[in-house]
Amino acid sequence: MNNVDIDRINELYHKSKSVGLTKAEEAEQKKLRKAYLTAIRKNLRGSLNRIDIQNKDGSIENLGEKYGKKLDKN
Repeated sequence: MNNVDIDRINELYHKSKSVGLTKAEEAEQKKLRKAYLTAIRKNLRGSLNRIDIQNKDGSIENLGEKYGKKLDKN
């Protein structure tokens, strides 16, 4: 997802509120929104997989190694 795609999402949103969208534009908007959400989820999952916690016994545990593999299968 790049800035051109995000700008297009915003442009389509504003057009939908002012004059409405054609069927082709609605399909484009839906496709771009889906791609945007996929990119957000991928970035969030990557950030969460890098979280380390310290257990009471002092050991460090990476949550991505513990739980991240389960999420990649879905």
